[in-house]
Parts: sequence; C-alpha cells; structure tokens
Amino acid sequence: MYRVTKFVRLGMFRFAAIVVKIYSFFMMPKLSHARLFSNMQTMNTECQIWEQPLGVAAFGLHKEPKLKLSLETRNHGDVMIVHCHGRIVYRDEAAALSRLVGEVLQHTRKLILDLSGVSSMDSAGIGELALLQGWAQGRNASFKCAGPNAFIRNLLDLTKLDSVLEIHSSVDNALESFREDQVCADC
Repeated sequence: MYRVTKFVRLGMFRFAAIVVKIYSFFMMPKLSHARLFSNMQTMNTECQIWEQPLGVAAFGLHKEPKLKLSLETRNHGDVMIVHCHGRIVYRDEAAALSRLVGEVLQHTRKLILDLSGVSSMDSAGIGELALLQGWAQGRNASFKCAGPNAFIRNLLDLTKLDSVLEIHSSVDNALESFREDQVCADC
C-alpha cells in the first residue's frame, strides 16, 4: 500500500511528491489469545525451537580465568596484614576479599588492610570495606586501612566511609597506631 502526499508549492519552486510505503502487516490486529504468551517463544508455531545452550561459553564469551585482585597475608607480631593489589570491584574480587578477611578475623584481633596496590574500586568494593568493618566490630577486632592512593582516598571521603574506617597513610603508620593503642592500654 502506498500513500502519496500533495505537491507543495513555495514561491517559484515546486517540490516533488513524497512517497511513503506503509507496511500493512504492522496494522493487522491479532487475536487476543495469540498476542500474549507466558514465555518468550516465537509466535510462529511451525518454526523449530532450539534448546538453550548451557553456560556463557556456548556463546563464545569467556570468563576471565583469574581475578584482577591478588591478596597476600603476612603477620607482623600479633597484627595480620592483608596486601591487596589490583581492583576491588563487583563479583569475584570483592567476594575473594571478604572470604580472606573473614578467615583472618577468626584468628586475629588486629588487622591492617593494605590498599596501596589497589588501582580501582567500585560501589561493591566500598560496600565490602563497610562490611569488613562491621565484622571486625562484631568480633571486637581492630580493623585499619593503610596506604590508599589519591583516587581511593577521594572515594572513601566522598562516601563518608573515612568517618567509619580508621585510615592511615602507610602500613608503618598503621602498625605504629597499634603500638600506641597498646601503650595507652597499659597506662
């Protein structure tokens, strides 16, 4: 079906007609029982329906084989230090940090999270830090963060997490604060 619009005359110029092709199959109403389906199948009942492949590998998408966050634990006397290098983001990286710190908190009362190697962090990473602080408080443990770069420090400032976490400029400063806490407790 075609529709022709009128000629338009502006001054001495005459413009050609504009032809618009209208596809009629978009305008045919469907029966009410054929319009709504409870699942996302094709409406043509004669076409073949394929089984959905299992997993994302069937689509040619490959999951990253390893985390973009490496975690290393070291103890310095009775203080456990967790060194983070990479990014703390949604999914595997944030979950790996929580698992490791959760295990460490079962064995120590003093923990320093070294953020000097962290290059990026998203909202999940910020949430994990708040969660870890809550876990430490629940176990009467001291949890301190050390060495965040300018980007991470700004993120902690913007989210006001710096008012909840004890943040130090370096691991040495955090270790010194534990010594000061011990001297004050002996007074």
